[in-house]
Amino acid sequence: MRIGLLTDGGYPYATGESRLWCDRLVRGLSQHEFDLFALSRSAEQETQGWVQLPAQVSRVRTAPLWTTDEDILGTHASKGLLARMVTGGGGRSYGRRERQRFTAYFTALATSVCTADATSGEDDAAGASGGAGSGGRSDDGRTGRTAVGVMDAQFTDGLYGLAELAREHGGLPAALRSETAVRVLEAACRAPGTGRTVQTATVPDFLAFARELDRVLRPLSLDWYDEESLGAVDLCHATSGGAAALPGLLAKRFFGVPLLVTEHGVQLRAHYLAAADTPLSAPVRALLSNFHGRLATEVYRQAAIVTPGNTHTRRWQERCGAEREKLRTVHPGMESGRFTALGESGDSGPDDTLVWVGRIEPAKDLIALLHAFAEVRKAEPDARLRIIGAPAQGPEGATCLAHCRALAAQLFPDEATGAHAVGDNPVSFEDIGGAEVPDLSEAYAAGGVVVLSSVVEGFPISLVEAMFCGRATVSTDVGAVVEVIGGTGLVVPPRNPRALADACLALLRDPERRARLGAAARARALELFTVEQNLAAFRGIYLELISHAPVRREADTVNADGEPRPFATPPEAHVQGPWTASGPAPAGAVDRTLSWAAESRTVCAGARGAGGGDV
Repeated sequence: MRIGLLTDGGYPYATGESRLWCDRLVRGLSQHEFDLFALSRSAEQETQGWVQLPAQVSRVRTAPLWTTDEDILGTHASKGLLARMVTGGGGRSYGRRERQRFTAYFTALATSVCTADATSGEDDAAGASGGAGSGGRSDDGRTGRTAVGVMDAQFTDGLYGLAELAREHGGLPAALRSETAVRVLEAACRAPGTGRTVQTATVPDFLAFARELDRVLRPLSLDWYDEESLGAVDLCHATSGGAAALPGLLAKRFFGVPLLVTEHGVQLRAHYLAAADTPLSAPVRALLSNFHGRLATEVYRQAAIVTPGNTHTRRWQERCGAEREKLRTVHPGMESGRFTALGESGDSGPDDTLVWVGRIEPAKDLIALLHAFAEVRKAEPDARLRIIGAPAQGPEGATCLAHCRALAAQLFPDEATGAHAVGDNPVSFEDIGGAEVPDLSEAYAAGGVVVLSSVVEGFPISLVEAMFCGRATVSTDVGAVVEVIGGTGLVVPPRNPRALADACLALLRDPERRARLGAAARARALELFTVEQNLAAFRGIYLELISHAPVRREADTVNADGEPRPFATPPEAHVQGPWTASGPAPAGAVDRTLSWAAESRTVCAGARGAGGGDV
């Protein structure tokens, strides 16, 4: 089958999220053909290029989400496409009828976004900080549910109306930045029933929200929606929600292509967490949160199946309106082969060393880990802590590393074993690839206990790698940690250095317990978190979805050699019943009706004609 893989800021680019997972998926399901539709997040990401693509990737279409109006016409290679996005098809501005349509559709969208949380009785700021987290849903009373349904309908009318306008007459960016859009936003924010924070928005807030909305809705203006692009695929697989899923929504709308959505971390939650760190005003954050909540609800409603990467993500999806019948947890698949030698060695590691492996950033809370290690040193003076990893990209990562180094120097002055020895610090900061830590397995081999001290975590990759290595672990109870550990390691509350220190001491002092927990952890990881189990799950989901999808093109019934394509006709079509698609058969289609079904149909027809009743 032909899969349209929809990505946002990741595969096939060499940097970004989910690129390794997507690459393993595409390479592992080599019996299928993949078309990639990728959104890029920065000029730097595009400059660093793509990963090497396998032969089953037949086509790649890309588009930027990072460009501004000034950049669109001048700096990007796809000038023809981007000119269409800014003006209209053929390089002209919208005419009077198109402007009227835009005003009507954008009014519906803006009204739903501005009143998204009015029925819940919550202030908009709560949604902006992740408080409500459900796009303004309220389960308190029939009136609230009815109002939410009306707002959902207005949102979808506006969204799909704008998409059809962009498809027929050119892109939306110029219209979204127009004075008309600002006036519509102002009227919607001032209307009765909107949230308190939204009502305080000013003209600069409207302009800022229109700019952000233009970036989010950029996929609506792309030229991907024709019979040769997304109309030619059998299934759309969005590797995240949000902007990546928008092309999948339109493919289903325009061509009836089924949509599969995979989320290892909920996009809506990520937006809530990032909103507090942005320089945007409170009204703009509230409007964006309401919009993303509405979009998440529509994505989950239209998806045939949603595959969360863990139970933590699944709970968020349910809060956003995803139906439980559509949800199937599929854990991310990770490569276990490079950890086999260490995992099967039976070595539980040095008795005096804690090791932390990962990307250094504030969410990892290495400050708490350093304070916990200070307590460990009081009980075990010979203990050591090795922090192995590079800082996250950007100034935030470098600042975090500098802060951690300064705190380590303050808490643990260099110590020497004798009067003539050189002092040494019990805390070391190391990079993978050096002489002492040449590869990732050596990093986990360096410690007897692997520690995770995060305050925010999605799916803890470093924890799974430690489990593959057969290492005992101490982790904070955040994200999917408890689900991953499953009783094979110690879990403590986040931001609690005392509890973290006690758990580390308990394992450092008990090698036999470390060995038992490490063996159990490795067995659990090999059962649940390998690439093989991930591929097997998606192989079955692909076949299930395509087996229920009707044939949309006559050419799909046979391949290039004239032989029937597998799953070109859904299994239900072989048996007569209410689920069988109505309408005339495609030209040239073979009558596959079973003989006994044809005879029964004839007898029933004759009986009804003679007696007027049902047989």
